[in-house]
Amino acid sequence: MPGFEVFGEEERKHVQDVLDSGILMRYGFDGMRNGHYKAQEFEQKFAKLMGAEFCQMTSSGTSALTVALASAGIGAGDEVIIPTFTFVATFESIIALGAVPVLCDIDDTLCLNPEAVKQKITQNTRVIMPVHMCGSMADLNPLKTICEENNLILLEDACQAIGGTYNGKQLGTIGDLGCFSFDFVKTITCGEGGAVVTNSRSYAENADKYQDHGHDHVGNDRGAETHPFLGYNYRISELHAAVGLGQLEKFEDVLKKQKQYYTILREELRSIPEVTFRRVPQDGEESHAFLNFFLPDEDTTRKAHKAISNAGVDACFYWFDNNWHYYKKWEHLTEQKSLGRLPSDVRANLQDFKTTDFSASDAWMSRTISSLIKVGWTEDEMKHRAQQLKQVILSVL
Repeated sequence: MPGFEVFGEEERKHVQDVLDSGILMRYGFDGMRNGHYKAQEFEQKFAKLMGAEFCQMTSSGTSALTVALASAGIGAGDEVIIPTFTFVATFESIIALGAVPVLCDIDDTLCLNPEAVKQKITQNTRVIMPVHMCGSMADLNPLKTICEENNLILLEDACQAIGGTYNGKQLGTIGDLGCFSFDFVKTITCGEGGAVVTNSRSYAENADKYQDHGHDHVGNDRGAETHPFLGYNYRISELHAAVGLGQLEKFEDVLKKQKQYYTILREELRSIPEVTFRRVPQDGEESHAFLNFFLPDEDTTRKAHKAISNAGVDACFYWFDNNWHYYKKWEHLTEQKSLGRLPSDVRANLQDFKTTDFSASDAWMSRTISSLIKVGWTEDEMKHRAQQLKQVILSVL
């Protein structure tokens, strides 16, 4: 993704401000900062950009998910419904709190299937967590209705879909909480970083404390602050926040170029009758970070992906065999591999992955190829790439 492709003077300026002050920590040392509070400035600007009331920066997208869950009171034994197609951080953040991840099938959006979600709800369910994978979104209206009818929290993992919208609202702001990642390969990068957004003052205040050891952040003497509840260290540094501020200045331009290149690729591939595309929910607009398309069957898709790789067309992924993003390769979860004993609630209540049927997910993922959209390419390079990809696919059909 393009964040690191567009580094320039904007990032250097903000980073230099921090280096000149010598204060890399986001809290304290007020007299030495020269008026620079980069994390706080990012939070204010990002909340406004997203259309949210509150933003809390964290050290990563993973910690953003953990902080969001904790701020909503999620803990031991609580169940969180997540998709089979996501990143390992999704279930890691849940298990870190002693809560139980419940995997659920996806549909042709490549995100949570609302009908499948209904079947996974139990008396212990507290959260539904759609993950907006590869730049597009789940069917949020039915998921929101399910949450309202069952008194559940809707937490959007928008780490891979920043800039996408649904009914005119930014992804991450439709639910009770939304999370973003600013790691090195995201649309906006801090190098490492993340954020939680919400319109709930209560959740925002909890997140503010939880990500900094439970500090209440009252007054200007850090040593005198109290700790209303337990917290941990998920703070972001001023240096990382400074990089993010420089990136925010380029955000709209990056989204515009992603859409331009995505459109070039899609228009080339749509002329192939056997190629179909993931469904984008009505009134939704992708961030255009990836183009995801389906081929007729698993065998054809495997052949196509191998041919694409052999032809030297980079940045095309077959997630069905991917170790990071699809449940089939998550042996550390399915076999409960851990350096220490997992929480008893997790051990007792994790699904039996040997018998749970995810064939509906397999049917979509086995036919999916995902092409990354890089803004570092020129328009001519993108057109050439699109033509190459088309010819390779045609050669295996």
